[in-house]
Amino acid sequence: MARSKTSSSRSTPSAGRTGTIRLISGQWRGRKLPVHDVEGLRPTTDRVKETVFNWLATEVRDSRCLDVFAGSGSLGFEALSRFASYVMMIEQEPKAARQLQTNLNTLQCTQAQVICRDALQVLQAGCHEPFELVFLDPPFRKNLLSQVIPLLEQQGWLADRALIYLERERDGEAPAIPPNWQLLKDKQAGQVCYQLYLREKPSS
Repeated sequence: MARSKTSSSRSTPSAGRTGTIRLISGQWRGRKLPVHDVEGLRPTTDRVKETVFNWLATEVRDSRCLDVFAGSGSLGFEALSRFASYVMMIEQEPKAARQLQTNLNTLQCTQAQVICRDALQVLQAGCHEPFELVFLDPPFRKNLLSQVIPLLEQQGWLADRALIYLERERDGEAPAIPPNWQLLKDKQAGQVCYQLYLREKPSS
């Protein structure tokens, strides 16, 4: 997954090169999609992505997915390749968002929507049809998870028993996790730690 440096993307310097993401499995297995690098793109390794989708192996098909900090769309496109019913990709950086739409057009995929806006503003607006699978991989060292997680809970973005993938820097402060989120998986790779949570319906 590549993410940009804005509040809708992940962060690491880039030199303006054009790269690719590779889809691991599903209908577009082995397909490579171009990534228009912008300042701050930080790709996640294929190894981490493969681990995540092994965790989600039986959960992706027919699910509604939300990629809050979409960047290159690596997670969102992987979910679509594995027959997710719908993916919303939120990406603030215009060049990255345009590349997401271009790649959707190339794949002739109509089961996804790209929203080029600040992720926090989008989440604050609320949601009327919740998501079963959510990817959270924000820029490092910007404390965005502590802002995003409450919005997901409070503004109706999460279905009962939604699965939430969370990725953050290993040396950063862990965000507060709602008491109704159950930790299912927890791994580290280099300077990154990543978890999978199951959301239970909050007790009244």
